[in-house]
Amino acid sequence: MEDNHNDEDLLGNVIRPSALRTLKPTLSGRSTPRSSPTFRRLPSTRTPRRDGRSGGGRFQWFKNSPVVYWLLLITLWTYGGFYIQSRWAHGDNEGNQVGFGSNSRNEYVNSGQNQHRELKSDDEIFNVKNRSSRSLVGNGIKFNSSIDLSLTEEDVILPPRIRPSRTVPSKKRSKKGRRGSQSKSRGRRKIGEDFRTRDADDVLEEQIPMSNSTYRLLVGPFASTEDRILEWSPEKRTGTCDRNELFARLVWSRNFVLIFHELSMTGAPLSMLELATELLSCGATVHAVVLSRRGGLMSELTKRRIKIIDDKAEHSFKAAMKADLVIAGSAVCAQWIEQYLAYFNAGSNQIAWWIMENRREYFDRSKVLLNRVKMLVFLSELQSKQWLDWCKEDNITLTTQTTLIPLSVNDELAFVAGIPCSLNTPLTNPERMSQKRQMLRQAVRQEMGLEDHDMLVISLGSINYPKGQLLLVESAYLVIEEQPSQSEVKSMTSPETEKKASKLAKKFHLRGIALKPNSTSGSSQISMSDSLPGTDPTRSEIAQKIPRIREVTDRKLKILIGSVGSKSNKVMYVKEILEFSSKHSNLSKSILWTPTTTRVASLYSAADVYVTNSQGLGETFGRVTIEAMAFGLPVLGTDAGGTKEIVEQNITGLLHPVGHPGTKVLAENLRYLLKNPSIRQQMGLRGREKVERMYLKRHMYKLFFEVLFKCMRIK
Repeated sequence: MEDNHNDEDLLGNVIRPSALRTLKPTLSGRSTPRSSPTFRRLPSTRTPRRDGRSGGGRFQWFKNSPVVYWLLLITLWTYGGFYIQSRWAHGDNEGNQVGFGSNSRNEYVNSGQNQHRELKSDDEIFNVKNRSSRSLVGNGIKFNSSIDLSLTEEDVILPPRIRPSRTVPSKKRSKKGRRGSQSKSRGRRKIGEDFRTRDADDVLEEQIPMSNSTYRLLVGPFASTEDRILEWSPEKRTGTCDRNELFARLVWSRNFVLIFHELSMTGAPLSMLELATELLSCGATVHAVVLSRRGGLMSELTKRRIKIIDDKAEHSFKAAMKADLVIAGSAVCAQWIEQYLAYFNAGSNQIAWWIMENRREYFDRSKVLLNRVKMLVFLSELQSKQWLDWCKEDNITLTTQTTLIPLSVNDELAFVAGIPCSLNTPLTNPERMSQKRQMLRQAVRQEMGLEDHDMLVISLGSINYPKGQLLLVESAYLVIEEQPSQSEVKSMTSPETEKKASKLAKKFHLRGIALKPNSTSGSSQISMSDSLPGTDPTRSEIAQKIPRIREVTDRKLKILIGSVGSKSNKVMYVKEILEFSSKHSNLSKSILWTPTTTRVASLYSAADVYVTNSQGLGETFGRVTIEAMAFGLPVLGTDAGGTKEIVEQNITGLLHPVGHPGTKVLAENLRYLLKNPSIRQQMGLRGREKVERMYLKRHMYKLFFEVLFKCMRIK
């Protein structure tokens, strides 16, 4: 039976719809009311036109294209994965992550930023979050084999718009999380207490102010005078690299990490500072790890644009892993080396340990790690021999390679001293700089209140017991007490003394030699007791004796001690020196003090003699010794340590024993050089020649090239 789709009226007549009425429902559903009997909704798969006019129709291709949708999701997922991995590899796995638009992504911060961060508490500075199941045990670091790589809400790095707020604390917190946070806080407090105990000397140092009321005669620094006369400042220099040398070719585009044990203005930190400057000027990338911020070299690091790794633990370890070579500049770096090798066991093949100490306690601290580095570098043969003897005493078979690299005079000081170097130009040749150095000498001595015939003896370095400044003051006391006082000089210039001198002149026909009072120096004198006992003075003896006595009475001994304000100074030792000098008025008037500074060229120029009075095993090498010799100064050093290799007896200086027995010998040497200025000049010239032959910068970096070539991974 077929369905009849035609409509009928009440009488049964068939009503056929017109063509127009049949087309309207197909074109528009609104042409006929819903209540009309002719309305019929037919099934159709066609999309209505009103849906095509809506805004969602623009993205119809996206809805009907699942391939595009999945490609977009894969792209976003890949980008997020690479971003998280890169941030984790660079060490930014702490809670204070930055967003995409931040400029502080690098963990390496400049020293200027470090100065700002020093104002924070110790807990904030030394807070190192450990997310790899590490635990501190004793002095080292113990690592678990299983590492949890599951990311928490704090670990995931999200864009700024969708990152959850960190200011609102979580309401639900497990017991395990609370225990973990408490242990971390206890660890932070313990680390902060350790570093506060280390900086106890900084608090004690404030007990001695830097004023003339304490030190009586505090002079310098003379940086402004030096810049005005020399018309040149080392601050304008960023490096003195010689591009033609093998050292420069080797370090070009290399990555180095230098370990500073502190930032005091002493030999080891200054040597590492100059090494970092040289590497930077030769095109290398240098990052510094500072184990202790004590000292005043932070500003120098800023001027020379040396980047400092803010973290001394995990961040520094990751930077060392990426470096071509790690250079540790002191035996104090033993603890960092031990922790780094526990973190990265294969890192022993990329460490060069430049040991600059020669004391037993430093050997005991580092003897376990001597065979775990690539190479050991010493400063002198005596130091190397001493460390090998200690190894034999402790039954240690040293398998690591050893070598010697003596320190050198940097080009800034050699430039002022008039020695040819890389800083010379046609307008600043050595002859011209020698003339300016004489002008600098006169200006500085005038500011100190010294006469031309006074002998200025300087001893620079940290003021502590091993340096022996108190023994130097005692030796100076023995010399100054033998000099005649003003009352004795007046008695020597009495009319009776002048009559005796005139009678001797008439007897031996020495006209014009009769001594008269000198208006500039006060007076001159002649003593009959200076003639040989039991014999009558001859004409030649008196002719030689009278001018010599005049020179001796006119000359005065002045002692300059530095460096006041250094973080390496021992407060009690400084007080002992001040107390001893205050008991003797003549001695206190003859002692000058100078603040700590890196601008020492003016002090060397004004001095006449340098004293290295290191006690114990002596100075390891004595960098200040070769700097003084470069300026033509004779050196009075202890007969121990590396000083014996530098100072040649009666050629470049004089040696004396260590301890109190050496006090009298040092006093005799001071008295001898005070009476013989010509001997001082001869010794100074020979010492200068030795520096030009052995201890310039090119000599040092020629040896450094061999060390780097053996230690680095040559590609």
